[in-house]
Amino acid sequence: MSNPILDQTFDSQNFSGKKLESKEYDNCTFINCNFSDTDISVVTFLECEFNNCNFGSILMKATSFQEVLFSGCKMLGLDFSGCNTFMFSVVFDHCNLDYASFFGFEMKNTMFKSCSLKEVDFTNANIKGAVFDQCDMAKTVFDNTNAEKTDFRTAKNYSIDPDNNILKKAKFSKFGLLGLLSKYDLDIE
Repeated sequence: MSNPILDQTFDSQNFSGKKLESKEYDNCTFINCNFSDTDISVVTFLECEFNNCNFGSILMKATSFQEVLFSGCKMLGLDFSGCNTFMFSVVFDHCNLDYASFFGFEMKNTMFKSCSLKEVDFTNANIKGAVFDQCDMAKTVFDNTNAEKTDFRTAKNYSIDPDNNILKKAKFSKFGLLGLLSKYDLDIE
């Protein structure tokens, strides 16, 4: 990689349809930027913040996110499965991640705060220790997912089969228990 881009702020930049050069962005802030149809493959984001950015139809192969905050971002249908798992550390705060895929992805201790996670795919993913705080998880897929020690206490609309996922020490509220019993088609009042 060429010289890193350090401590810069990108405000209202349109990266749409472009290929970002394979660089390291270190301690950069992106505000109201458009990354639609952008190729950010083989780019490293280290200690960066993305605020109110649009990431529609983005290509992320071997992209690294290390200590990155996404706040208020639109991330519909993103496929994280090709990202670099080495030191992957992100926080999603008030983001729309509907239809995203974390298939087979290693993302321990990830924080999701007040996010929309409708129809997201966590098949074969390792989300051990993740926190889903005030997240809507309608039709989200958990299949052979390691959700050990994951906190679902304030999440809603999830459906998780305890027989097909690792849930040891996972945290649920009593109101969320219905999401663990949905496969039985019970009428609980």
